[in-house]
Amino acid sequence: MPQTSHSSGPAPTPSDEDRGVNWLLELRGLALMLLAVVGFHSLIAKPFYIPSISMMPNLLVGDRLVVSKYPYGWSWVSASFHILPRGMTRILPRTPAYGDIVIVVPPDRDEDYIKRVVALPGDRIAVVNGQIILNGKPVPQQVEPPLELPVDLNQPCDPEDFPGLRYRANDGRWYCELPILRETLPNGATYRVIDHRQQPLDNYAEVKVPHGYVFLMGDNRDHSADSRAPIEEKGLGGPVPLADVGGRAEFLTFSLDGSEGWNPLSWWRALRDGRAWTSLRPEIAKTERKDR
Repeated sequence: MPQTSHSSGPAPTPSDEDRGVNWLLELRGLALMLLAVVGFHSLIAKPFYIPSISMMPNLLVGDRLVVSKYPYGWSWVSASFHILPRGMTRILPRTPAYGDIVIVVPPDRDEDYIKRVVALPGDRIAVVNGQIILNGKPVPQQVEPPLELPVDLNQPCDPEDFPGLRYRANDGRWYCELPILRETLPNGATYRVIDHRQQPLDNYAEVKVPHGYVFLMGDNRDHSADSRAPIEEKGLGGPVPLADVGGRAEFLTFSLDGSEGWNPLSWWRALRDGRAWTSLRPEIAKTERKDR
C-alpha cells in the first residue's frame, strides 16, 4: 500500500502559560497603579474616617468622607503618609472661608485632625463663656431644639462625656439628647455646635491670627483639642499655619454604627440611615441687604 506522507507544519509556539509570568512587567504595572493612587490622594482627593467625637453633631464616629486636596493649594502636608519634611512653602496658596471644615496636622506629631475654620488671617479672636468673640463682636449663637441621636457602638453617649444626656425612649431605644446651638460666622456660614458644660476651654484670651494662619475649633466645644488647647494637651496650640492644612472636607460617603465585622455583608446592616452623600460645606444664611 502506498504510504501517506506527513508534511511538517510550523512548530507550535509556546503558550503564555508555557512562557510563564513576566514578573517584571507585573511589578511595573503594580508600581504604576500605586503611584497613580498616591498621586490622586496627594493632589486631588482622599477618603477620611472620623475617629473621635470632636466634630459632633455634624460629624460622628464612623463617618466616611471625601477630602479635596487642592482648594487651598499644596504644601508638605498634601503628600500621602506625610512623607515630606515640614515647611511653610505653599503652591498656588489660597485662604479658606469662614466655616470650612478642614484637615490639619498638629505641630508635634503626624496625625490628621479635622476642625472648622472660625477665624482668618488678621482676625482677632477670643472665647468668653463658650462664645466666640471675633474682632470684638460676639459670634451669634441661637438655641435650637435638642438633637435626639440614637445610641450605638460608635456613639455610646458615654456618661463621662455626656452626663445626664442618655435616656431610653418609649420605643425601647436609647438616645443621646444633645443640646444644640446654631452658630453663624460673618460670611453667613451657619452650623450646629454642642456646648453643654463649663470647662477650661470655654475661655480663651484674645489673640490676633497672623498672616498665613487660621484659627480652628471643633463643633463639639467641650471635647475638642483644637486651637484653644495647648500642644502638651494634644491641642493645636493657637493659630495654625495654612501650610499644615491638608484639604477641605466635601461630603460624606457613608457612615457605620460600629456593629460591622470583617464580613462585608455585615456592613449593610451597620449603615446609618440618612448620612450618605451629605454635603459638608456649611449652609450660608440669608441676610437682609441694608440700603446705604
